Amino acid sequence: MEETIGVVTSTSQIPGQRGTQPGEELLDTAVRYAEERHWDVFPGAWLEHDGDTLRCSCDAGDCAAPGAHPTAPGWAGQATGSATAVRRMWSKQPRASILLPTGRAFEALDVPETAGCLALARMERMALPLGPVTRTPGRRMLFLVLPGASVKVPALVRNLGWAPAALDLICRGEGEYIAAPPTRVGAHGSVQWARRPTAANRWLPDAEELISPLAYACARDAVAARGR
Repeated sequence: MEETIGVVTSTSQIPGQRGTQPGEELLDTAVRYAEERHWDVFPGAWLEHDGDTLRCSCDAGDCAAPGAHPTAPGWAGQATGSATAVRRMWSKQPRASILLPTGRAFEALDVPETAGCLALARMERMALPLGPVTRTPGRRMLFLVLPGASVKVPALVRNLGWAPAALDLICRGEGEYIAAPPTRVGAHGSVQWARRPTAANRWLPDAEELISPLAYACARDAVAARGR
């Protein structure tokens, strides 16, 4: 049976399934990331209901990522792959978002959703090795790759004939983090898996294996944006 994160396998519950409370869902999923993927995780901010509206637990009116950001400067030291520690942290705040530090088990190549969908389709046709891919409510897609991508990608993009600054292709590396499904970001929705973690994609690709279709798709997206 495929290993899956957040999907039903026989009688287990999935995120959003009837009978699963939001806090239970977040705790169970955070524990599975630590136990099954050996990813470090840490709790972030969460959303509060203020009448008919949602606000971030940080209470900042101009919060850039409501419900999906660290709550303290020392978040990097808080991140852990211990299921026991994860249970303890989420028992203190069951609604906390699930955040994953990058630059440890993986880094992330962050691109616009339109470019990500095009690149993903090309990668699948080319039978390229793929790791998990997330889709955010902010219309971004993040491709998980081996650590070291942030060092390699600028040169790889230049070798393909593009200026890195001209492409909307961001490397999330050491000292950064990403929000993991099923974290909700503001009123726009939750982070989702475009490609779920499975036993088949436990071994992540190197950025070099994916950079050509990603750079091509981002270049096309940039040209289309200039034409709009």
